[in-house]
Amino acid sequence: MIIDGVDASGVPLELPVVTEKPVTLFLNKQEIVTSMTLGDWVPELAVGYFLNQNMLLSDDVITAIDHDQELGVVIVRTAHETNFEAKMKRKIRTSGCAEGTAYGDLMERFDDIKLDRTAKFHATWLVKLSKAINTAPSLYLNAGAIHGCVLCQCDRPLVYMEDIGRHNAVDKIAGWMFLNNIVPQDKAFYTTGRLTTEMVIKSVQMQIPVLVSRSGFTAEAVALARRAGLTLIGRAKGKRFIALSGIERIVFDTQDDDEFADAPSLQRTQQGSHPTTGR
Repeated sequence: MIIDGVDASGVPLELPVVTEKPVTLFLNKQEIVTSMTLGDWVPELAVGYFLNQNMLLSDDVITAIDHDQELGVVIVRTAHETNFEAKMKRKIRTSGCAEGTAYGDLMERFDDIKLDRTAKFHATWLVKLSKAINTAPSLYLNAGAIHGCVLCQCDRPLVYMEDIGRHNAVDKIAGWMFLNNIVPQDKAFYTTGRLTTEMVIKSVQMQIPVLVSRSGFTAEAVALARRAGLTLIGRAKGKRFIALSGIERIVFDTQDDDEFADAPSLQRTQQGSHPTTGR
């Protein structure tokens, strides 16, 4: 969408902006939540949200997903109906953007999730990943005001999702993984936003052993990552990063004479090979 405005010099201008669309998520007959979103990858968003809220489990059978774009409604139908009214009353929002994680509910099984201890993450992969992600086509390039999350395998981005709130982008990836039968044990999760408790919880929920961000982190997120045995990497830019937990998974294989340039800035160029983008 294009809107008009005036810059700091008083000169009129037109610029692209993202649009927010309300989408109401139903699980069978139960209305669960209305989320403001970009309006893309809605079935994946709904399935991922229910998975990350423990409303769906990995062995649940989805019989249908009905999405009405005009009404802004998506219904995920399963083989067995469940009422989640009591669960929704206990919701505690985390510090993520807008509607976040039902913190209390997720922590009920947080300590029961065992991440793959044998997974490895090479430091050289991070350099290539940063370059690939920073040169991928993105709504951020055109309009800004959104977050991006990427599912990676080794040094390859597999799918890139964007949304107004990073929790939506995470849920889209969770839903995409579930609907496409993607195993998490050999994957890494990359986010453009800060590392908060919400990001750690959802990464553990998805059983992805490595979480990376080019941004900073909170003390609570670090503590949760250490508790779960999650490899947490922050401030990742080019060859530089800070590993905060799960260091045993990292293979420190970069050299001072490596011919790797640091990753481009946030104003990414639109060239090179691109992962699947959720747009």
